[in-house]
Amino acid sequence: MIRVLVVDDSAFMRKMITKFLTSNHEIAVAGTARNGEEALQKIKELRPDVVTLDMEMPVMNGKETLKRIMATDPLPVIMVSSLTQQGAEITIECLEHGAVDFVAKPSGSISIDLYKVRDIMIEKVLTAGRAKVKARPAPEPKPASDKKPVLMSGSRPVRSPAAKQLVCIGTSTGGPRALQRVLPKLPKTLKAPVFVVQHMPAGFTASLANRLNHLSEVTVKEAENGERAQDGWVYIAPGGKNMAVHLEQGELVISLDDRDTASRHKPSVDYLFSSLASLRDFEKIAVIMTGMGSDGTEGVKGLLTHAGGKVIAESAESSVVFGMPKAVINTGLADEIRHVDEIAAAIMTYMKKERA
Repeated sequence: MIRVLVVDDSAFMRKMITKFLTSNHEIAVAGTARNGEEALQKIKELRPDVVTLDMEMPVMNGKETLKRIMATDPLPVIMVSSLTQQGAEITIECLEHGAVDFVAKPSGSISIDLYKVRDIMIEKVLTAGRAKVKARPAPEPKPASDKKPVLMSGSRPVRSPAAKQLVCIGTSTGGPRALQRVLPKLPKTLKAPVFVVQHMPAGFTASLANRLNHLSEVTVKEAENGERAQDGWVYIAPGGKNMAVHLEQGELVISLDDRDTASRHKPSVDYLFSSLASLRDFEKIAVIMTGMGSDGTEGVKGLLTHAGGKVIAESAESSVVFGMPKAVINTGLADEIRHVDEIAAAIMTYMKKERA
């Protein structure tokens, strides 16, 4: 049984979240709290397994409460966020500070249509109940002077036609923090484009990309339909969209669509990897990191069946949820199993030193 503390300043929201969670026989609500200060006290008294934490509260808001939780006695926290741009940016910060995941309120701080995310909330609480959480400092951002401006697809530098490698990364629960441990360690001289699928709803991936771009030497952005990919840039699939990559006049071109996938995820790791399998002239370096389920496993099989490549899986030691990496490892297709802090170095060991 997973015991949950529900934290929200709205009595209506506390009641609705409690009702939804307790409809699942594996979840029990141990208690509720009206603000962050009360939540910290209830955590000491009740020792819950998981906390659902509202972002906007009086006395102590969700972000400050999360910081206190992670500094004193880390446990799985799911942020309950608004869909505004500011809400998305704060949510990404909270994921950096150690929140396991988040649920977006459909219509503001008091969402009478919260039932729309009922199943998602239950699934995330069940996943969080199995998650491993540790306090861990965030990396310092790179100096702003080292950064290239992020250009829109209409104004792109020319990509070297000699580049014959690409990197593809798939991740889910715990992924934003894992990406934060990997992408800032990639050099700006990286001779390959990087394509990332992070399971995340629409409205949040742009903030994730902007934050990672600020921390990294490589340029990180949310992918655009029709965009030409270039070396040293990282393209994150937009939430709610699938990303595929195809070859057009010698260049890698990104396409986005709304199709449903067998994995039920949108964006889907399998969908991206399947599109990359047809690019026979490119060597793929595939990375599967923390996340629930097995999205990416079929995609990895396709990559290796139709073209050459290397596969790196995150280790159980560093995975918040050892689902997606484990599924790949169990197929026997992983070339390396690495702690998240070693994944960037593992990627670079497979990069060609010179290009003809």
